[in-house]
Amino acid sequence: MAEPTVVVTQVLSTTGSRVATATDIAQPAVPVSIGKYEIIKLAGKGSTGCVYLAHDSFYGRDVAIKLYNMEPVGDADKLVAARKMFLSEAHMVGMLQHPNIMPIYDAGEQQARYYIVTEFIHGARTLAAYCKPDNLLPVDDVVKLIYKCAKALHYAHSRGVIHRDIKPSNIMLTVDNDVRIIDFGIALLAGREEADLAGIAGSPSYMSPEQVQSVALTNRADLYSLGTVMYELLTGYRPFRGGDLARLLHQIVYATAPPIHTLRADIAEDLEALVVKAMHKNPAERFQTGEEFAVALTRVHQNLRRQSIRIDQQEQFSMLRKLSFFHDFSHEEIWEVLRAGQWKTYISNEEIVAEGEIDDRFYIIVDGSVRVERLGTLVGKLSVGQCFGETSYLSHAKRMASICAEGGVTVLKVSSTLLEQLTAATQLRFTKAFLASIISRLQGREDVRSSGLA
Repeated sequence: MAEPTVVVTQVLSTTGSRVATATDIAQPAVPVSIGKYEIIKLAGKGSTGCVYLAHDSFYGRDVAIKLYNMEPVGDADKLVAARKMFLSEAHMVGMLQHPNIMPIYDAGEQQARYYIVTEFIHGARTLAAYCKPDNLLPVDDVVKLIYKCAKALHYAHSRGVIHRDIKPSNIMLTVDNDVRIIDFGIALLAGREEADLAGIAGSPSYMSPEQVQSVALTNRADLYSLGTVMYELLTGYRPFRGGDLARLLHQIVYATAPPIHTLRADIAEDLEALVVKAMHKNPAERFQTGEEFAVALTRVHQNLRRQSIRIDQQEQFSMLRKLSFFHDFSHEEIWEVLRAGQWKTYISNEEIVAEGEIDDRFYIIVDGSVRVERLGTLVGKLSVGQCFGETSYLSHAKRMASICAEGGVTVLKVSSTLLEQLTAATQLRFTKAFLASIISRLQGREDVRSSGLA
């Protein structure tokens, strides 16, 4: 469940005294229309307002309308705060044009109710959906998404805007795995009076220590909050989980979050160190800009990719080592072949080699089996450890048969051009393996021999 944004009116003391929060304002009934926009349905609600799915008939598009919480008659202080939030968000989002910040189309007032109109992304979900231990995104995806958020925040910060409420429910994930930062309702803009809201504002679990202590904020407060979002996306748990608000805020200021590796053992050390730096209690020890945060994420991502490639290649080497074709190859010779070849997987009935084509590639079956067909007739099958295409590879002749996957098939594909770049010893080893394969077929079944593969 998304944590609501609150305005804290009393700062937590060093003794841990209780903190008061603003109460929610009653939500109005779903209107038929707002301005020129026809309301379709309520899409979501929070402490600062409701969001509706609406239709813009002039442009023929669906939009999202945020209607701020305020009553024509009521608490004057709340009305002033709500108006400030509206003016702040309408102005700031309007000046921010970034692909990872939700764009604003329109803003207005109707019968003392303020609203802004933004893009509506069908099928999008907030990152809050992926903050549970049993529904986490792949680590690689988390790094990419946080990278985009860091770049977007750097853009906003360079224009004097501090979001102040970065949390999973304020980051939309689109169906094509892109992100949009939303809800600038309590953002600060340097030099703008409307943004100077009283007290502490934000979502308690994601507030930086300086937000909790009500000291002057910098862009690094947002980077801290982004670090807490990353912590939660990686582990499924918030870094601080006090039983009540006073205890939670005390933990944010003084406690250390449980190390990520104690919650998820497969997280790389450099990735954990990055999150720790982002969440440092001292703003001076954090990443100084969103750009610096993004650069660090890029390095971590590159390391993760290299580690993934090494793991994949080690698994591939182990599979080749077990094949009869490579029994006489040394370890180094197998590594040479692996680096020169292309690992390829085919689905059931997919054609791997077409009868009549000319090329210089040959194939070694790593997993599964294939059908050998000539003139549309099945003439044989080949399985794990066997090869095909060596005749065309050696003589550059036309393929005399088609090869189709029998179920899922994984092969190692090697061309003569790449093979010629290997050491003489490895090339000689291939020649011997080919001869052994051809002799085996000549001594074996007539249907395979007649296919012309040998």
